[in-house]
Amino acid sequence: MKELSYLNKYLLKYKYHLILGTIFIIISNFFSILPAQIVRHAFDLIKESIDIYILYSGFDAQTQMYGMFASTVLLYGALILVMVLIRGFFLFLVRQTMIVMSRHIEYDLKNEIYEHYQTLPLSFYRKNNTGDLMARISEDVSQVRMYLGPAIMYGINLSTLCIMVITYMFMVDTKLALFTLLPLPFLSISIYYVNNIINRRSEEIQKSLSGLSTFVQEAFSGIRVLKAFVREQDSAKNFDAASEDYRQKSLGLAKVQALFFPLIISLIGLSSVLVIYIGGIGVMNGSITAGNVAEFIMYVNMLTWPVAALGWITSITQRAAASQKRINEFLKTKTDIISEKNIEAELVGEISFKNVDFIYPDSGINALKKVSFDIKSGETLAILGTTGSGKSTVAALVTRMYDTHQGEVLIDGRNIKDYNIPTLRQQIGYVPQDVFLFSDSIKDNITFGTSGLTQEQVEQAAKDADLHHNILDFKHQYDTRIGERGITLSGGQKQRLSIARAIVREPKILILDDSLSAVDTKTENAILNSLKRIMKDRTSIIISHRVSSAKLADKILVLDDGVIVEQGNHEELIKQNGAYKELYDKQLQTEEGVK
Repeated sequence: MKELSYLNKYLLKYKYHLILGTIFIIISNFFSILPAQIVRHAFDLIKESIDIYILYSGFDAQTQMYGMFASTVLLYGALILVMVLIRGFFLFLVRQTMIVMSRHIEYDLKNEIYEHYQTLPLSFYRKNNTGDLMARISEDVSQVRMYLGPAIMYGINLSTLCIMVITYMFMVDTKLALFTLLPLPFLSISIYYVNNIINRRSEEIQKSLSGLSTFVQEAFSGIRVLKAFVREQDSAKNFDAASEDYRQKSLGLAKVQALFFPLIISLIGLSSVLVIYIGGIGVMNGSITAGNVAEFIMYVNMLTWPVAALGWITSITQRAAASQKRINEFLKTKTDIISEKNIEAELVGEISFKNVDFIYPDSGINALKKVSFDIKSGETLAILGTTGSGKSTVAALVTRMYDTHQGEVLIDGRNIKDYNIPTLRQQIGYVPQDVFLFSDSIKDNITFGTSGLTQEQVEQAAKDADLHHNILDFKHQYDTRIGERGITLSGGQKQRLSIARAIVREPKILILDDSLSAVDTKTENAILNSLKRIMKDRTSIIISHRVSSAKLADKILVLDDGVIVEQGNHEELIKQNGAYKELYDKQLQTEEGVK
């Protein structure tokens, strides 16, 4: 229960549901016990009436006695029916409180997990796969809900019913009660030893399910690659292997439960045998009546389902504990990207890197080494370099997706760590290298993260990104839904839509991270000409491996293996006859070769 104790705050929040549900359970159990006492009186009445009925054989009084006897039994039957109906009504109220409570908590817990996911840094998502994240917020939360609803409900029902029934049993006959309850300690010992097995196998099942979810998510996301390389059969075989692993582990748990339930039923059956045997001796001795034996048999039957459900409750609780442990692992993960002074200020756009070192926490790659440069407000900086040189890392540090290991990043003379993070990011327009679009309309993707924009502003952003004419070719134009990850758009259209999304918010700082790699030279020139107007009086960082993208830059940095090897403007770098000149010549030859 250590892991499940995290949920106590929710049980406290919905304490009135829990208290009312418990009261309704007690009332419903009270009306389930009363029929047993009515049956006892009915049995005793029948026995006494039959003896008297026989004595009056041949007399008219016998007929009158029969009528009284029949009407009394009918009254007892009607009372039992009323008790059952009342119990059913209160059981309905039990589910309306306890099960509803579990649904409320499930809703709150999912929201808490999702909101917590949003606070975690990019390093967390680089370490954990999407399928595992999804499994913990869906499958694991569902397992926890079963504990909060059915398990708690039947657990309280078991506890209250056992207390009430056992109390009545001892009030009727202590000796018979002791013999009836004799098998229960063996049941407790069995549960104790089985608990660990259930817990271990439940954890294995949840891990296997998480792996299965990850496999399916990756297969569907990469379905184009699977089909292109004709790997459908291999993917199906791998899924079958993962599914088989999950099936075997689930069957292992089912086997434990399959042995557990018959054991419980056998012990309950033993209690019934003891009631009949010991009770029969008591009836012959005259210490108890036949009605008492009938009453005890009903009490044992009342305990049959709750005690039998004990194994089921245990299984649910153990699986929920295993799931909550997995949930707690992520909930206990805290972000290290926090604001030290929480300054909310309008940015001017001056950026400085002071001896910045950065190592990716998941891979250990030293992406930047003693990098220093300055960008004045309104200037444009181009960062060039080969793949893996550290270009995108600069963008990640400016947007504060990561923090430096050494050195500092300053914006407007303040350490970037002092700014309120949402306020900082709202003033930065970022076009990532890996474009991500949502399964929504083109307009909603452009206006993502903004509010109150007019249609004219949206269209102007699309025009500046050289996308407007493409949008007009679609049947529904700006209301066209682009599918998952923008699947209906080409690579170049995706990049241009991402650019429109960045510039429509009128950011103080604009970062283009290799955002023109999927467009041709003609489109690139058109976009660059539009960006020239957009970037006026706005601090801009253009990250690229193409020299042509650096045309608009006031300053150019050339990175190689995380180190600045050259910096200056286009003319200065050409004169240095170094890495920039070599890169420029190669791309110029490539373009001439294409022509």
